[in-house]
This record gives sequence, C-alpha cells and structure tokens, in this order.
Amino acid sequence: MKKFKLTKYEQWIEDHAEEFVPASREEFLKIKEALEARRKDAVLNIRVNSSVLDTLKKKAQKMGIKYQTFISEILQKVAHA
Repeated sequence: MKKFKLTKYEQWIEDHAEEFVPASREEFLKIKEALEARRKDAVLNIRVNSSVLDTLKKKAQKMGIKYQTFISEILQKVAHA
C-alpha cells in the first residue's frame, strides 16, 4: 500500500472525519462541479523576483501546502474577483 504525506489541513480532516455529515446527491454534484472547475490543465512558466518567491514559499509552508498550489490559488482568486 502506497503511503501519502498529508498536509496539515488534510491531516485535520482525517482526524475530524467523524464530525462530517453525508451530503445529498445535489450537494455532492455541486462539490464535484466546483472541484472539476479548479482542475489544473495548463502549464505556466514565469520569472519572478527571488525574494517574492521566497516569501510565497514561506507563507505556503506555514499553511502546510506546496508553494505551487498556493500560487495557483492566489491566481484563481484574482482571476475570479
């Protein structure tokens, strides 16, 4: 069995799984749609200032997520603001 390293947030979900309630079919489909809309299907190569990148990496680390994921989430929020 393959072992996965969980983020802090994923570990929290696993630790509190008994607190979650089942979703209706309609709610499940809404969640599924939202997740599919956030699927990453394009590659982006950009140059940024190294100090900016270091700051983003530190913030992502504090949140327990990968810095690429963190940057992607920032872009997602700005694009849909």
